[in-house]
Amino acid sequence: MSTALDTVTVAGPVDLPLAGELDVQAACGIMHVHGRRSGGPTRLGLDYASILAAELADLGTVALKLANSRGIPLRGVSTSLAQAALLAISQYLAAATTDDDHEEPLVPGGPPFRSADGVFFEIETLDPAVWQRFWAGLGVDERTTSRSWLPFMQRFATATCPLPPRLPETLAARPIAEIEDAAVRSGMTLVRVADRPIEISPAFVVSGDGRGYRPVRPVEPLPLSGLVVLESCRRVQGPLAGHLLRLLGATVLRIEPPGGDPLRWVPPIAGRTSARFRALNDGKEVVEIDLSTPEGRNHLLELAVGADVFLHNWAPGKAGRWSLRALDLARARPGILYAHASGWGTGLGPEPPVGTDFVVQAHAGVPSSLMTIVDVFGGIVCAHGIVTGLARGATRVDSSLLSAAGRLNAGARRSCDRPLTVPVCDDLAALGADPRFSRALIHTGCVLVGSPWEFRS
Repeated sequence: MSTALDTVTVAGPVDLPLAGELDVQAACGIMHVHGRRSGGPTRLGLDYASILAAELADLGTVALKLANSRGIPLRGVSTSLAQAALLAISQYLAAATTDDDHEEPLVPGGPPFRSADGVFFEIETLDPAVWQRFWAGLGVDERTTSRSWLPFMQRFATATCPLPPRLPETLAARPIAEIEDAAVRSGMTLVRVADRPIEISPAFVVSGDGRGYRPVRPVEPLPLSGLVVLESCRRVQGPLAGHLLRLLGATVLRIEPPGGDPLRWVPPIAGRTSARFRALNDGKEVVEIDLSTPEGRNHLLELAVGADVFLHNWAPGKAGRWSLRALDLARARPGILYAHASGWGTGLGPEPPVGTDFVVQAHAGVPSSLMTIVDVFGGIVCAHGIVTGLARGATRVDSSLLSAAGRLNAGARRSCDRPLTVPVCDDLAALGADPRFSRALIHTGCVLVGSPWEFRS
């Protein structure tokens, strides 16, 4: 059977006369979300929708070939810049379109910071105690430090970070060496913004070719129909990869700790679950397991017997401590594809600092944004690697935010300045209700983004 990728279009199912990258950024919410930090819609400093669409197109092509090898009668697949852009803002769109009365003021502000000697840098911690120690070491009072923690943590969700002026002023009054010393003493991750973009290739590494997955006769005509993915991931990158695999037809079984992933309860709520969480995890099956216990480990290995892919984004060393490395899963289910989505990969050694979107942006020299641009692209790259691994019969795929950032830089270009042909979106709730976007969106307690691909039988 011959297969073909349709030409990547600009608008796809969106009924707007979009002429190119800038129109897509304007109409589909990228300028709005990226501009929250500065107080108004702002163009992102790279052709982000075009880069995402190209990666989705390559992923769709590999998925189509895999489908044909599995006897699934699909002949073509298409995607568009608009669908890629909507996928990128899906969490923000879901949060803006709930009936929850939770108020989320989007006040401008946020890093990167600048030292007295002119060095730009990012800081990161997921531990409030580290946050307190870092600022205390620089002489900031506890009250100011405490009330700055929530906006700092919420910047991943809101794309803005209005910190008390005392914090950036404190950093701006000190040389970078003094700030770096305070970071080391407190356990804070500090990353200088790169002077120039770095490029890293390849974006994912597929290894262990030749063992293959079990042949499963699919029930429905999507490329991964009949395949099972076990996912143990947090935040954005890993869950988005699992989300894309589900949209390609896989059954995704999500492993969560007892009581559920804490991000399930972060407002605004849509139905009974966080709207942002739903944007990445709707449609997945869930089982709660305490992986730190022998019983939990054995439960996961039992589930692996019926799975084709195991995906995790655990911190370095955790797989070894839990005895859930690639070899451990392979003993339970020979041929399973073991996928690890990390922050830094092997780029910063065996004990790297915290590897989240914004510090990776800084290290790699990606044009700065408080929109999770590297997390989203990293999730697409991870899914691309997994589908490529399945197509090759591989048993291991490794991807990272750092490699994804390098791939962003490698494909970066900036559209020429020209007048926009469409209005700039400044209200995601209005976008979600706009009938011109209806074929690309799903209304279910909040507005979710549909599959970025359209497959033809």
